[in-house]
Amino acid sequence: MAIVVRIDVELARRKMSVGEFAERVGLTPANVAVLKNGRAKAVRFSTLEAMCRVLECQPGDLLEWVPDAGADGVPAAAHEAHR
Repeated sequence: MAIVVRIDVELARRKMSVGEFAERVGLTPANVAVLKNGRAKAVRFSTLEAMCRVLECQPGDLLEWVPDAGADGVPAAAHEAHR
């Protein structure tokens, strides 16, 4: 997946536990783990808004797009640049 979830970085910066974060956002700790581990297929805007409110951050602080790597480990965009 090309979207990396960086909740763990923001939690560490604020010294906030997953349990406290989950309670304040209104999620179960298991669902926070699904988000943190990149196993979520989607995130509701209302959930993203709650996460940003609790962490006092922007959506881009929690989500990052990273180009997929090809079989050789080189990002696809690098291959396109050489064509």
